[in-house]
Amino acid sequence: MKQEIKLPEIADNVVSGFLARILVKVGDVIEKDQSIIEIETDKAATDIPAPIGGKIVDIRVHAGDEIRVGQTIMVVENDVRDVTDVKEVKGVKGVTEGKDVKVVMDAKSEAPHDLTSSRPHVLTPAYLVPASPSVRRFARELGLDINRVKGTGPGGRISNDDVKAHAKEVIQSPKSTQFAGYAEVPDFSKWGPVDYQPMSRIRTITAESTVNSWQTIPQVVQFDKADITEVEKFRLMSKTAVEKAGGKLTMTAILLKLSAMALRQFPKFNASVDMKNKQIVYKNYINIGIAVDTELGLLVPVVQDVDKKSLTELSVEINGIAERARNRKLTSEEMQGGNFTISNLGGIGGTSFTPIVYPNQVAILGVSKSGIEPVYRDGEFVPRTMLPLSLSYDHRLIDGADGARFLVWMCKVLEQPFLTWL
Repeated sequence: MKQEIKLPEIADNVVSGFLARILVKVGDVIEKDQSIIEIETDKAATDIPAPIGGKIVDIRVHAGDEIRVGQTIMVVENDVRDVTDVKEVKGVKGVTEGKDVKVVMDAKSEAPHDLTSSRPHVLTPAYLVPASPSVRRFARELGLDINRVKGTGPGGRISNDDVKAHAKEVIQSPKSTQFAGYAEVPDFSKWGPVDYQPMSRIRTITAESTVNSWQTIPQVVQFDKADITEVEKFRLMSKTAVEKAGGKLTMTAILLKLSAMALRQFPKFNASVDMKNKQIVYKNYINIGIAVDTELGLLVPVVQDVDKKSLTELSVEINGIAERARNRKLTSEEMQGGNFTISNLGGIGGTSFTPIVYPNQVAILGVSKSGIEPVYRDGEFVPRTMLPLSLSYDHRLIDGADGARFLVWMCKVLEQPFLTWL
């Protein structure tokens, strides 16, 4: 029999994504859990596996399409009925029948309900905003928060005209910190040959995120150099044991562990600023993002509960997430929940740089290439391995003295790691 394969739930609060690649073709025989398409969302690039096996007889989407959760991707033919077929039921949209009960949307109220219960699920406002994917995309292109737009349609539904009206208010508001639009670029072909290439979804998201961060967060950067001579000796002595456990002991892993210690020592750096409610959110957990350079662009997977893991455990985990990032296998969940970020460009080069603080965080540590330098100690110059560090932080919460203390503390620990880690 013929069965439809529909786009499953990708992650919390993600209702659609852009189809980056179709990994199969009509006539292919696929197995259950085989990757069939690649979706790019606001959070990550994700392979979607087939929930059933069979022969593909129809593909109903095209590369570049924006497709929604519950939308039919393709049709397969087999001899087995799948218990999790999705079909329309009167009064609701996107209901999943069978063993796996999914979240559905009530057709009248557009509030999410469970098929077996009339009690609505509690979701974030971003999910509940009544707006089509094209309207959401239009708002994102203008750099506007869809949650702030007032809808004039039935049930408060938001249209493109509502987004335009909100953009006009933003432009006219002297207190606004939202980005109202992008400047037009000239026709560069007047001066010579050009080649226009569309931005990838991840590059677009990175551009929008950094613009938003730069415009809304007053950022200060603190620079210092850490003497890592002893740390390097420790790393070389310990790398074999870590490799046997399946990891690689790198400076990033050491800085990850050290940063967790620093966040406990300086809780302001493990917080978020909520200007809407005029409050500081201090977090009692330590999740740290690690910037990874990939062919897609910059991805930042998050290591959870860093303070509860050993250096060996962290080394193994970093090795795994970096590999998944470069192979486009990261899930959306692995990109969320970071409190602090480390961006290590030491493997590429450079003496220093100024990383941009990520939204909803207050600091990011930049790491440049280490090198041997003459350092004056005990009346003479001696060769020491020095590591340049850059700490960018949100000046709304963190003062210059706080930033200096944080970075000086990290440098001292790196200089005498054995005394601090005992």
